[in-house]
Amino acid sequence: ILLMGFTFVQGIAVGGAAAVFATMIAAITLLPAMLGFAGRKIDRLRVPGWGRSQPSRERGFWYRWSRLIQRRPWPALAISLGLLLVLAWPFLSIRLGAADDGNNPASSTTRRAYDLVAQGFGPGFNGPLILAAELADKGQAATLEPLVAALKTTHGVAAVSPPVVSPKGNAAVITVYPTTSPQDAATTDLVHSLRDHVIPATMGGTGVHVLVGGATAAIVDFSQKIAARLPVLIAVVVGLSFLLLMAVFRSILVPVKAALMNLLSIGAAYGVMVAVFQWGWAGRLIGVDKAGPIEAWVPMMMFTILFGLSMDYEIFLLSRIREEYVVSGDNAEAVANGVALTGRVITAAAAIMIAVFFSFVVGFDMRQIKEIGFGLAVAVLVDATVVRMVLVPATMELLGSANWWFPEWLSRRVPRIGAEPQMVPNAVPEPVPVD
Repeated sequence: ILLMGFTFVQGIAVGGAAAVFATMIAAITLLPAMLGFAGRKIDRLRVPGWGRSQPSRERGFWYRWSRLIQRRPWPALAISLGLLLVLAWPFLSIRLGAADDGNNPASSTTRRAYDLVAQGFGPGFNGPLILAAELADKGQAATLEPLVAALKTTHGVAAVSPPVVSPKGNAAVITVYPTTSPQDAATTDLVHSLRDHVIPATMGGTGVHVLVGGATAAIVDFSQKIAARLPVLIAVVVGLSFLLLMAVFRSILVPVKAALMNLLSIGAAYGVMVAVFQWGWAGRLIGVDKAGPIEAWVPMMMFTILFGLSMDYEIFLLSRIREEYVVSGDNAEAVANGVALTGRVITAAAAIMIAVFFSFVVGFDMRQIKEIGFGLAVAVLVDATVVRMVLVPATMELLGSANWWFPEWLSRRVPRIGAEPQMVPNAVPEPVPVD
């Protein structure tokens, strides 16, 4: 997040990293100590009727499910991949911006004021554009008259105020009222038109420098910077994750597959979010009355949160599969056992996260909070079901032993930082000499 270059998210970035670090320290120190104090008493207070008998992995649901996927890997791969691509398709038309006060709850003062202004003057009066001109002296104010005339005839402009010159005569302000609302795509087009065509055509050669500002124009600039920096964020996060997983699992295809599947699940979440909030599909079911752009900061925050969560599930599943494979050398059996041993935990963890994130949707009236809560809930649901329980077993079955291919020359150069100590298949302990 620090790579995005925005001051307002630096605290979130540092705070989030510190929270994860503190949790990790507690997990490897405080938790084992508490379990040590509890000992076997940890199982004393059980929920009645639960946990009395555990089915063997061969008879458990997740083992049978994994074997079902492994028997038909190509159909499972095609169906799950097709579903993810369909869900991600709306993401291609995403429009970043900021929802205006017209998206606030109808009972709020800001929404009532917005509607009153829009009804009396037009929606564009809720987000005027401020044109600031730098003047050498008051005499240069007359050079702004052609600009005012051009603005009045510009498509998308409802009204233009006369230039207001500062007391020192070194600056002037012109207020331009669009015909469309601040969140409308036509307003964004108007900002670009003024900057790229209208102002250069009328003020060229006059020596007067005119800038387009105001809250609406600031959102346009912010959205553009987010869109420009987001690929850098994605590339760095994916690249670092690839290097870490390559060192942990001693594999090339496993980290590549993990990165691609994480991107697919996040893309699906983006697509569903665009369909609901930008296109307005079924938005009223979650309390969204009007369609609008996707908040510019939401994709950035969603990606960092979701990639971390997705990678947690991925590492949890793959580490168990890797342990089984090191012992048995059978890729198919290792995948089935890994899914069987982690399926319930991943599902339970995902259910908790979905409930937490969806509480943002039903518990808040603000569109922005609903948006990020909905996106996160959908992403975790897709990742824990379609990706982890269908796509991962299918692809690992098709790849077979190639999952664990690792060139010898690379093995010598990459440090061994596996989550578990290196295990030797079917190892027999050395006899201990007796004196």
